[in-house]
Amino acid sequence: MGMYQDRMISDMRMRGYSEKTQSAYTWHMRLFIKFCKAPPDRISLDDVVRYQRHLVDRELSWSYFNQAVQAIRFFFRLSLPCEWKIEMIPFQKKRQLLPEVLATEEVTALINAVQNVKHRAILETVYSGGLRVSEARHLCVTDIDSKRMTIRIRQGKGGKDRYVMLSPKLLETLREYCRAEKKMPKTWLFPGTTGDTEPIHERTIQKIIKAVAKNAGIRKRVTPHTLRHSFATHLLENGTNIRTIQQLLGHRSLNSTAIYTHVAKNGPVETRSPLDDLKE
Repeated sequence: MGMYQDRMISDMRMRGYSEKTQSAYTWHMRLFIKFCKAPPDRISLDDVVRYQRHLVDRELSWSYFNQAVQAIRFFFRLSLPCEWKIEMIPFQKKRQLLPEVLATEEVTALINAVQNVKHRAILETVYSGGLRVSEARHLCVTDIDSKRMTIRIRQGKGGKDRYVMLSPKLLETLREYCRAEKKMPKTWLFPGTTGDTEPIHERTIQKIIKAVAKNAGIRKRVTPHTLRHSFATHLLENGTNIRTIQQLLGHRSLNSTAIYTHVAKNGPVETRSPLDDLKE
């Protein structure tokens, strides 16, 4: 992409896009241009349609497809304005997939299966506050407020700050973790292998949770986001107002939070089946 990549990155930075989004968009554009085998200023709408058909033929997820479309739309709307209408590049219809959720007994088994105190602190932090993995890894020591019993989430998805509750059990685990560390963390709550200069990597957290789930004998696919889904579902089942859950999760729209009503036990799945009313 050459100078066009630099221009695209500059355009995204001016609009406050996160580094993760910048990286994803430029990566999609490099793949797109490689497919077209032509410089960006010679690409036509027909090339875009041909690439979209290529993605469909590869049976990629709708989220992958739509992120590629977002990147292409951004590029030809702002970084290299084109003559053809951006609206002619369609998105795929979003599929409504219900999240995988753990039962409270499974979360307990998961926590009990952790032997490393740092790993347990990470797992409990993700679950107790419903954090995204990127939010958990970027926590600073100063984000833990034991006086107000809150955790500050800085620049979550959409560049928004928010607060979540600090569980007394989690606080106890964090104190145990800090006592066990040979070198107390000063900046990042969960520093990486290079010391306090960088936080723990996302993939490391993912591997930790995957390994713990296997040790706990849980056959479901367990990821950090599974714990976030479980957090929201368990709050809903315990009677927490859905708008409160929306704020805790940092959702922009209540529709994103409403999906948990379909998996909570006090929702449709708890309704008595008419089969049980039939006489023998």
